[in-house]
Amino acid sequence: MKSKTLASLFCLGVTFLVFTFGSACARADFTTREDVAAFIEEIATRNELDAAPIYVALSRASYLPRVIELITPPAKRGVRSWYRYRSQFLGNMHIEAGLKTWVQYEGELRRAEKQYGVPPEIILGILGVETIYGRNTGNFETLSALATLAFDYPPRAELFRSELESLFLLARDQKRNPASYTGSYAGAIGWPQFLPSSILRYAVDFNGDGKIDFDSDAVDAIGSIANYLHEHGWEAGTPVAVRVRLAPGANPAPLIEAGIEPSLSQVQLLEAGIRPFTDSLPAVGEATFVDLETPGVDTEYWLGYRNFYVITRYNRSSFYAMAVFQLADALRAAHGDGGGSIGVDTASRKAKPAAARKASSGTGASKPSRAATPHKKQKPRPARRKK
Repeated sequence: MKSKTLASLFCLGVTFLVFTFGSACARADFTTREDVAAFIEEIATRNELDAAPIYVALSRASYLPRVIELITPPAKRGVRSWYRYRSQFLGNMHIEAGLKTWVQYEGELRRAEKQYGVPPEIILGILGVETIYGRNTGNFETLSALATLAFDYPPRAELFRSELESLFLLARDQKRNPASYTGSYAGAIGWPQFLPSSILRYAVDFNGDGKIDFDSDAVDAIGSIANYLHEHGWEAGTPVAVRVRLAPGANPAPLIEAGIEPSLSQVQLLEAGIRPFTDSLPAVGEATFVDLETPGVDTEYWLGYRNFYVITRYNRSSFYAMAVFQLADALRAAHGDGGGSIGVDTASRKAKPAAARKASSGTGASKPSRAATPHKKQKPRPARRKK
């Protein structure tokens, strides 16, 4: 009761300041709202937190209209293009930076593989697609971004209120000011772009220094990505995806409608007219059927296995999972560790020998710098299922 009394008095004080000083206290708008006050009291009670500091933090948060602009789906959906999407992540910049990161953190990547079963190239594939190995982690204040989405974006308010609550718990556990975190417009933080709830559940102190740091070092990110995939069911040593083709007259629509989670047996696939692109289909259990469309060219068809589905738990998009997979395969090929995961179309390997030579010639590449522009991809987990 004492906490609630103090919090209520603080809220009244903030309200008085807002009405007295007008726009000079515009940052305090959140705490004048009844829904925000109810949220604060609820999470304070549920988590045995002092409500007053939460009022203080949210009184200093800002409404960010740009966040609403970025997260709102366009009125008219654009044409899907796998080639356009893929080109964002499989150019020389991503491959060269990935190879440098591999050289710099070779020991940590191998240790993560031994502990969690996730190979280095997959961890690097995610780091590359998410932030270009720490270069583009986003510069939105996480507290303000999540508050804006939690209280002024009704379509997903429940998710972002949960993430805002998790941010306060994370700040408590890490003994940090909740306003000290920065990241994407959707609240994803640091090198691996974890939401606060994912940091609480899956982040690990992989360098053993007693804290989790996603801001300035890749080591905790490497271990945390591996743990995230492991906890979501990564199967060591099994395929991710294999390219396939359609027999003449085959109808892929029912296979696509089966969904992203693997549920199609090899017998079902063969009966539906699915044929190997090269060699034969791996006998490794059920698969999902993936169509990668590009206007003006033939659609690529793939089978995604359990590990492909696990990657979509990071971002629920088959385009995303395939970009991670193909970047990972290109990195392994350029690094000189062989052909990578089973069933990869060799046409997807765009790494150039010069990039590999450049990365391996140095002794400890410099740490990638953070970008000055915000990370412009939505990465909430759980998230939407899209292609």
